[in-house]
Amino acid sequence: MFEKPINEEKRSPGTALNAESIKELWSKTYNTQGKPDWSHILPFYDENIHFRDSIQAIHGIEEFRAMTERLTNRSKDLKMNIVNVVMHESIVFIEWEMTIKFKKNPSSVLYGSTRLTLNEEGKIIEQRDYYDLWGDIFDNIPRFGKVYRRFMIKKFG
Repeated sequence: MFEKPINEEKRSPGTALNAESIKELWSKTYNTQGKPDWSHILPFYDENIHFRDSIQAIHGIEEFRAMTERLTNRSKDLKMNIVNVVMHESIVFIEWEMTIKFKKNPSSVLYGSTRLTLNEEGKIIEQRDYYDLWGDIFDNIPRFGKVYRRFMIKKFG
């Protein structure tokens, strides 16, 4: 595992993002009585954060904050198991398993990863989340999951 801290002279006061601190921050974010809480981690994001996942692309801390609030409001129960965190220079990869329960649906486990890019001040300037949203959710719907997987294998496998 590569763990290289951000250059001391360029780091923002109080920021010490490395593989261990990121694992701790992410674990704390998603494991707070089923409702995510980003309040402790938002200061580590740059004002010009670029975020992208399977659903949306967001630019700026206000849009990012609004997205985190929407996820909190929609989720009945959300937990994340951090499997691995690897850091090399200013790039961090996080492998995770997220268990999410929406208001009217059964729990689903999403398997994914996140790539973070840190700027010269040691703040997160880019976050790209990778996951198979529909496949992981469909797998948890009785009978439908098997049909979906057969279709995917036939068409793309």
